[in-house]
Parts: sequence; C-alpha cells; structure tokens
Amino acid sequence: MQDIRFARSLDGVGIAYAVHGSGPPLLVDACWLSHLQFDWQSPVWRHFLVELGEVATVIRYDERGHGLSDRGVTDHSLDARLADLEAVVDDMGLERFALLAMAQGGPVAIEYAARHPDRLTRLAFYCSYPGAEDLTTPEAVELYAAFEAMIKVGWARPTSEFRRVFSSMMIPGGTEEQMRWLDDLQKMSVDAETAVLARRQRQLIDVSDRMADLDLPTLVLHSRGDQMIRFEEGRALATGIGGARLVALESDNHILLADEPAWQVFLREITAFLAPDRVPEPAPRISADTSTVSSLSPRELDILTLAARGLDNDAIAAELVLSVRTVERHLQNSYAKLGLQGRTARAAAVGKLLSRA
Repeated sequence: MQDIRFARSLDGVGIAYAVHGSGPPLLVDACWLSHLQFDWQSPVWRHFLVELGEVATVIRYDERGHGLSDRGVTDHSLDARLADLEAVVDDMGLERFALLAMAQGGPVAIEYAARHPDRLTRLAFYCSYPGAEDLTTPEAVELYAAFEAMIKVGWARPTSEFRRVFSSMMIPGGTEEQMRWLDDLQKMSVDAETAVLARRQRQLIDVSDRMADLDLPTLVLHSRGDQMIRFEEGRALATGIGGARLVALESDNHILLADEPAWQVFLREITAFLAPDRVPEPAPRISADTSTVSSLSPRELDILTLAARGLDNDAIAAELVLSVRTVERHLQNSYAKLGLQGRTARAAAVGKLLSRA
C-alpha cells in the first residue's frame, strides 16, 4: 500500500515519509496533524490518499515532532521546516516534481519554490495561507490564547471534549465516527507541548513578500466556509502569485469529505492540473563523447565532482547532507546518462567530467 522511509534533516532530526501510487511525483507538504500509518485507516483522509495515488506517485511526510518523525523537537522555524522538505526531496532523488501545500504547509512551499525554481513543475495549495494569523485585534488575541489554553489543558485527556472543538471546526459536516477519528488523531499525532510550541513558531512566519518571486503554474483550492483557515487566505495566495488560478470549493469543511460534491471538484481540478506532468520528458541522448556530461543534473554534477576529489559515498553523503542511498541513486543515474556500466563506471564517469573541465 505504501512504503515508509526516513530522511535526515539538516539538524539531524529524522523525518518519516511515505510513498504510494503511480504516475508523476507529487510531494505533499505536511499538514499540522498527520500520522503516516494512522491516516490510512481514516474515514477522513483515506479517500485523499487512495484517489491521489491513482493520478500521481504521492510522497507525504510527518512534520518534525509529529507522527512517525522524531518527537521532542523544539525548533519549528521556517528554515528548519524547509530543511525537512529538502531532506525528503533529496532522499527520494527527485529532480522535478509537483508540490501540493496543505494548510500550514503553505509558507514552507512558497519559500521552497522561491529558492528552488528549477525543481518544481507546478505548485498547488489546499486550504492554505501565505503568512501568520492576523492578531491585530483584541478579539483575535483572546481567541488565539483560548485555543492555546485548550491544547494545554485538554490535548492529552482521555476524554475528547477539548479536542472536539478543533475537530468540529475542521469538519463541521462530519459524522460522529469522523469526529472521533479526528479527536484521536490530535492526541496520537503530537503531544500538547509540541503542539503549542509549533503553533507559536508558525505564528512568526510570513512569506507574503516571496509570492511575487514565483513564476510557475499555480492552483489554489480553498473551501469557502473553512473555519480553520479563512477563504480570504486562499484569495491572498491567488492574488500574490502571478497567474495563479483560484478554485472556490463549496464546502464548510477544512478537510473535504468523500461524500460531498466539493470533493469531486477538488479531484477533477487536481487531476487536470497534474496532467501535463504525465507526459514523459524525452530521455537524454546517449553518446560516447564527453558532451553527455551536460545532460547531468546539478545534483549529479555535485556528487560526481566530489567523487573526482576522491571522496567515497559516505563522505559525499556527509558533505552534501544526503543519505548514502541517495548518493548511490544519483551516481547510478549519472552512469546511465553517460552510457556507462560495470565496475569501471565510476572511474570512467570521473574521467569524462575531468576531460570536460
């Protein structure tokens, strides 16, 4: 059903990610609450996983401190969360891919797209936002404090009355079974201390000024009646990113449910949006001369350059903050592009690189 793997972020935090489905790669930028294993049993999330896996190879991960990723993490800054996304991309060996930012993943996705414009084929947002919650009014400040108090007091309680407040905001149209599942997910996915800490640090992040730097196909999907993240935030994304298309989903649910019409709209839109990625890019022409070195990706060139300096795979992985498996995958891709195989492939590839220089 899914393959669960682990990547190591820049600060050493282990990030759990899962791969399932078939088709062009679609990386899902993490939600606030997730658990890679528990989500598959969910009457709330399972249809997302099954249906998206029909149109794409889905890569999703648990945020640091959440789900199967390392717990007890105190750094939830933008840079740390961006490094987590980069670690998953590198461990997967992704060169070009589509990115879907869900809810709190929006700012991280925007920053990644601004820093790595050559890596993304397209960018989508689902019930997300570009910046921190507006706390400029006394009412907003009081509401923020009330939610934090409920997390501190009620998150770990055996009964779910405090957690139910968040569940009812996320899926006001949900059944009792669906509500109970979200109640349980909150306690299972993250402890109260981390939930409060991550929430506070997310409040410091605003990448609105980066949206003007983005130049790629962009789709914004947002529920009109979303009580967790207001529809105006989706409008801000579509307004700030040149050429972005906004699709208003006729729903009050932050998480679309399988039996509501808006879910079919979401599925139709995301399938059409990803369709151009299903057309394979032409394979690089293999020849025997050194010009084929130009077919290597920037990451493949980085790794081959370090190999030319005499570093082994472990040392290359440490130098570039990658897993050894990722280094090996990039080297194998390089050999294939250069038309090399066998035990002498590494030396021959290094020779081609040095002769080009």
